[in-house]
Amino acid sequence: MNIEKIMQALEAKHPGEQEYLQAVREVLSTITEVYDEHPEFEKAKIAERLVEPDRIFTFKVPWVDDRGDVQVNLGYRVQFNNAIGPYKGGIRFHSSVTLSILKFLGFEQIFKNALTTLPMGGAKGGSDFNPRGKSDGEVMRFCQAFMVELWRYIGPETDVPAGDIGVGAREVGYMYGMYRKLARENTGVFTGKNLEFGGSLIRPEATGFGGLYFVNQVLETAGHSIKGKTIAISGFGNVAWGAALKATELGAKVVTISGPDGYVYDENGISGEKIEYMVDLRLSCNDIVAPYADKYGVPFFAGRRPWEVKVDIALPCATQNELNEQDARNLIQNGVLCVGEISNMGCTPEAIELFLEHKVLYGPGKAVNAGGVATSGLEMTQNAMHISWTAEEVDAKLKQIMSEIHAQCVRYGRQPDGYINYMKGANVAGFLKVAKAMMAQGVL
Repeated sequence: MNIEKIMQALEAKHPGEQEYLQAVREVLSTITEVYDEHPEFEKAKIAERLVEPDRIFTFKVPWVDDRGDVQVNLGYRVQFNNAIGPYKGGIRFHSSVTLSILKFLGFEQIFKNALTTLPMGGAKGGSDFNPRGKSDGEVMRFCQAFMVELWRYIGPETDVPAGDIGVGAREVGYMYGMYRKLARENTGVFTGKNLEFGGSLIRPEATGFGGLYFVNQVLETAGHSIKGKTIAISGFGNVAWGAALKATELGAKVVTISGPDGYVYDENGISGEKIEYMVDLRLSCNDIVAPYADKYGVPFFAGRRPWEVKVDIALPCATQNELNEQDARNLIQNGVLCVGEISNMGCTPEAIELFLEHKVLYGPGKAVNAGGVATSGLEMTQNAMHISWTAEEVDAKLKQIMSEIHAQCVRYGRQPDGYINYMKGANVAGFLKVAKAMMAQGVL
């Protein structure tokens, strides 16, 4: 595989889309060896076909705010690859949304979904609309206007969106309601729904739960125990909340959470009612964590990230590229044992390179945070069967899926010296499944 040739062609066609180009380069750089072992992949131009989305829908979303003024946002849906199942991926509402970010997320989703062993392809969507500070009525009108443009292109066997940043059960409910009205059917076209109309138990916590199941297996495989370990977590939304809950349950101690305003350090551990207070912070829509420090009398570090704290485990749970090279150096200098990306592409390439160089146990987002989409897949299954599983049943299935993902990463990532390169393992395992499916179905 000529990576540079592929990347130069992509950069020429998609200039300035840095997040997307970064994600593509990371995957291609780790699958070259296995790709070259299959000359049929090169003949069929699997790499060139895989790095371009099947299609992208871009549309304007006009809506009316509470003052009666017309607002206009942009909406997107990137359907990247459906070789192994219907397109599957979240919808993100945030002012930072760009096509580059959605393409990077959709590309990552292909391999993440393949790792779950469930039949789901990769997609992503969203808008530069930010629900923060908006009334329920404004959010509802925007979601309905968004779905008026998108509903024709999704369906339970075609494309199944879910929530993401800025899109929770409220937003999913409004979008699903409009889809139901337009399509005149009740189907599992969305995941992350309310329990009253087809949602799955433990879905809000699932990404965090799955991340800790994976990290726990990484540690056990390397001869360590998670019990008694200190953990730095970034973010304070559903992902961080689920991670803190499961980490505490497994016997670890979470000492940080963070927001755009800075981070909180609680040396006594964030557990019990403190974890529940994270939910209150999120529901306040202020997007800050400083009130935690005031409430519990702990230090708050304004404008800083938690990766300077001495901990055993670091879990980025917020957004892409939130842990950079200097952060990685700080963690390594402080003796970090394991870094697990529960956010998508949470570490920069320079940070990842340092972790691998220093043999830190590093888990990439497409493996570590696959628990969220895995549980979405389980929600799809429950909808298709018209049944509802208990929280214990869903959790057991999630734990098994994360165990299978870990096993795939170990199979393809173990190096001769015994160190497991989980990034390579995840990329190779996900790629091979999709590539073989594409080969079996011909040039499409």
